[in-house]
Amino acid sequence: MFGPTSPTERFIASQRWFGSLSADLQEQVRRSVYAIEGAKGDVMLPAGTAVEGWHAVVSGLVMLRSPACQGRASAFIGIPDGDWFGEGSAMRPEPRKYDVVALRPTQILCLPLPLFTTLRETSLAFNQFLVLLFNVRLGQAMTIIEAGRMRSPEHRVALYLSRTFWRSTRRINLTQDELGQLAGLSRQTVNRVLRALEAAGIVSLEFGRVTIVDDDGLSAHLAATAAQ
Repeated sequence: MFGPTSPTERFIASQRWFGSLSADLQEQVRRSVYAIEGAKGDVMLPAGTAVEGWHAVVSGLVMLRSPACQGRASAFIGIPDGDWFGEGSAMRPEPRKYDVVALRPTQILCLPLPLFTTLRETSLAFNQFLVLLFNVRLGQAMTIIEAGRMRSPEHRVALYLSRTFWRSTRRINLTQDELGQLAGLSRQTVNRVLRALEAAGIVSLEFGRVTIVDDDGLSAHLAATAAQ
């Protein structure tokens, strides 16, 4: 349980589904959620382990990654602070299928599985929120599959800067190493593409931060590189 002024308490209270819960359920959520801390590079939730609940990133950044197979691993998606993940895993009685890796010092929140199930069974607002999340994840998954099979590095880097993956901000706190891990590209390739985007006036670059300064230009770049 967290104090009323803690970041976790404020995060939970800000969720669009929370205000619709009964006073008793709100108190259960406050009392039951717990935080997990991870340093950069830590596997915070390993593949193959039991799913304990539904998770959110309170601070930091995580990558959902398939476990290494024959020395190689594949990144699925990055989850920034403020976003939930793992709703599909929480709804299936099977071990987790992917690693959750911290790309920087990170705190994630866990809403325990029994309470997640209770909210699904009793709250319309909670289910509506889950449907929206599933829709977003499906769009992201289809985009990643297409980009990984058919698209150039220029397209893939631009894609991972687009609103498909970063809905809430256009000032993206990503290092080039982090962006490379998410896009499955080397840091050198990411740097080359970002410098070209900067020269075109689409992004501006600072240390550890990429700012989208021309959303229309980024959309046009995605369309142009998709045709290549």
